[in-house]
Amino acid sequence: MTAASAVSPHPPGACQASSGSRRRAWTVTVLLVLFMMVNFADKSVLGLAADEIRADLGLTATEFGLAGSAFFLLFSVAAVLVGFAADRLSPKLLILVMAVAWSVAQVPAAAGGGLAVLVASRVALGAAEGPAFPLSQQATLAWFPDHRRNLPGALITLGVTLGVIVSAPGLSWVIQHHGWRAALWVLAAAGLVWTLAWAVLGADGRHRTAAAGRTHPAEPRRAAVPYRKIFTSPTWIGATLAYFTSYWTVALMLTWLPSYLRNALGYSAHTAGTVVVVPWAIGAVALLAQAGLTGRLMRRGAGSRRARGWVGGWLLTLGAASCLALPLVDGTAEKTVLIALGFGFGGSYATVAATTVAELAPPTRDGGALGAMNAVVTAAGLAAPAVVGALVDAQGSGGYQSAVLLAGALLAVGAAASFVLIDPARDTARLAR
Repeated sequence: MTAASAVSPHPPGACQASSGSRRRAWTVTVLLVLFMMVNFADKSVLGLAADEIRADLGLTATEFGLAGSAFFLLFSVAAVLVGFAADRLSPKLLILVMAVAWSVAQVPAAAGGGLAVLVASRVALGAAEGPAFPLSQQATLAWFPDHRRNLPGALITLGVTLGVIVSAPGLSWVIQHHGWRAALWVLAAAGLVWTLAWAVLGADGRHRTAAAGRTHPAEPRRAAVPYRKIFTSPTWIGATLAYFTSYWTVALMLTWLPSYLRNALGYSAHTAGTVVVVPWAIGAVALLAQAGLTGRLMRRGAGSRRARGWVGGWLLTLGAASCLALPLVDGTAEKTVLIALGFGFGGSYATVAATTVAELAPPTRDGGALGAMNAVVTAAGLAAPAVVGALVDAQGSGGYQSAVLLAGALLAVGAAASFVLIDPARDTARLAR
């Protein structure tokens, strides 16, 4: 043994501690992927049961659209409040409370009642789930340094996609054989089971700043800056605008895509429950490809403007082109392919937005920065279902195609914002002045 090898640069047990920390980091990440899966299964059930709910409660398309929008009434407010709270309180505790609240929120509509009960239940559910994505990203990314955050950030977003892919066929079967209220009971039970697992295995990450101002040694210390400087930076504005247009597409998939497949393209309820997962599956592939490409570019020294802003911009561009091409084809199969590509690529921007803002904001401000972004973004969920409902009532089945074209135009705007405005390195330097 040489003298150099005899003196270890690490204290005894450091390797074991590091290994244990990595295992805990990935355990938490897996749990939060499941968290987002349950979250988006909760969101998707209304769209999967749209025709059954409308028939059962006697709703017009506009009324159903308003019920879908009700989910987002307090969604944004809750995202902001909990986002700021997460800069001071334990994300583990906040997530635990949220999971219990959203499981209980399913019960009133599952137990019975009409439109008023459904709307009230969805409002409560939205308030409980509003902070889920930014808080999950914050809680996960806190376990990893910046250069290793692309994969775990993508996996959390992948949970969104997997939640729909895994749950849609099963929930469709439950809805067809046992009714839409039974599906709500299933989701409430799934939420409570996850809550028990999180209470035992969940934990806060070591790469976050505690209220006392301590930072992990591996993270560079950054001074606190006013939120207004973050919110007025081109990078935050660009990421938020691009993500808003992407979330508009997500809201359409959740609330109206199953009805579009059934009422405009002629699919049966069973087939629509299967076809509806295709754009989500395309989005999953896009997410993983984006994470791999972004990570590769950053390892090669590319800045986040290219690695995140430009890569995200191309995703939205592909989504916009596919949606806007819809009137150019006539066949059901061709329309289905374009919708799947448009919604799949267009709806896959979330990881780009979250990792960009997490890089931009100092550790003491990332919860508020992510929460405020999510609040603005999810306003798309409040508007999109109501807009589509009005289009369908006004234009019949043609209203669905008008909704896709509107989504394509918005995605084109979002792509431009991602290409032009996002530059975290530039804006981080400005925040430090």
